[in-house]
Amino acid sequence: MSFFDKYIKAVRFLLPSPFTIAIVLTIFTLFLGVLWPSHGASANILWSEKTINVLTYWNNGLWNTKGLAFAIQMMLMLLLGHVLALSKPIDKLITQLLPFCKNNAKSALLVTLFTLLVSWFNWGLGLVFGAIFCKKIMDYAAKSSIALNLGLIGAAGYSGLMIWHGGISGSSLVKISESGHLKDLAPESVKSIVPELMDFSQTVFSSMNITITLSLLVLLPLTMYILGKRTPVKIPELVKQKEERKEEVRFIGAEKLDQSTFAGMVIGIAIVVFCVFLAFNHPSTKSFQFINPNYLNLSLLGLALLCHGSINSFIKSVEKAIGGTAGILIQFPLYFGIMGVVKETGMISDIAAYFQTISTEFTYPLYTLLSAGMVNFFVPSGGGQWYIQGPLVIQSSIEMGVPLKKSIMALAYGDQLTNMMQPFWALPLLGITGLKAKDILPYTFVLMMVGLVIFFVGLILF
Repeated sequence: MSFFDKYIKAVRFLLPSPFTIAIVLTIFTLFLGVLWPSHGASANILWSEKTINVLTYWNNGLWNTKGLAFAIQMMLMLLLGHVLALSKPIDKLITQLLPFCKNNAKSALLVTLFTLLVSWFNWGLGLVFGAIFCKKIMDYAAKSSIALNLGLIGAAGYSGLMIWHGGISGSSLVKISESGHLKDLAPESVKSIVPELMDFSQTVFSSMNITITLSLLVLLPLTMYILGKRTPVKIPELVKQKEERKEEVRFIGAEKLDQSTFAGMVIGIAIVVFCVFLAFNHPSTKSFQFINPNYLNLSLLGLALLCHGSINSFIKSVEKAIGGTAGILIQFPLYFGIMGVVKETGMISDIAAYFQTISTEFTYPLYTLLSAGMVNFFVPSGGGQWYIQGPLVIQSSIEMGVPLKKSIMALAYGDQLTNMMQPFWALPLLGITGLKAKDILPYTFVLMMVGLVIFFVGLILF
């Protein structure tokens, strides 16, 4: 049994479903909250009273209205990106790229490059785009007798998860661009000196992140091209798909409005034009303060309607894509509950103090990256991870004098990094292509190691 077969077996044995992990983490946090040493006036309270307090902290966090609003924003970002990927223009774009995929190495390079670019724009769009691109290349190669390494091509289609959190749909980055979010998340001890917001000029479009992003866009496709030259290949089998029989349906009255391409495109164009207007008329356009979760979702809605044309086509794609948002809907409240406990019991402050004793201003961002990568194995959601780890990063960064924007980017990079060995978000790709996790993990591991070097060098140099 190879190393990667053992790895897959270990993952399946040790890691249950993400929702089960969230429940286990919740129970563990509740017990830890009760056992955690209290400080100040609450140091001598009874165990029964402390237990009730911890459960109250959890319940308050669970139904935190700002947290639930964040969950809806992230669900819409994934949903609308997925819907956009299912539109005809995206399908045509992929079809036009197929003739350039003349061999295994070129196919791996092109899939990686375009999946990275699309995922930087929107992670939901990138997930589905990469999966559809892989499937189309597999079918094209079977018809054209082009030999491929399907695991390598599948890894290329999953590579977008290495860049998404540093892009314009990165969960933590879009959220901290909202006024007041950082202060809401920050522990009381540093709340007064936490900035009101951190716009994209300090994160996504910072010199450090632009350099790291460009390095990923160059080195990851190049790595896949080199692997494509050296890995074994074979001509894939053509899987014939059953053709759906379409019955003629006559639409009457208001039904014609649903089917009208004109109606959907007009609404889509109107929304896109409005978004452009908002961008150019915002008082802080140059610092990108107009970009926040609501702006991104409105833009995606307009683009999705425009690309689908008819409202009916848009709604059908929504119905196909909605299942992918279930994890966010059911898991995020549990993470908010965890955050409520670790924040109110003082765990965050104590852990922050520990990290400060073992870190320096130079090493702290590197520790943040590595710890974020470890947390991502158990909380495979950038948004959920931000709500749990964000308060710790905010407090430690401010108290140590480390630039807050750098620490937050380090968390984003760590979250991206271990996506390459955490196959949770690969499920859409595996379902569409018919591949297994063990087929792609040997190659995503290589991408992870290349990414680790890029992230480390970037954090050290900047």
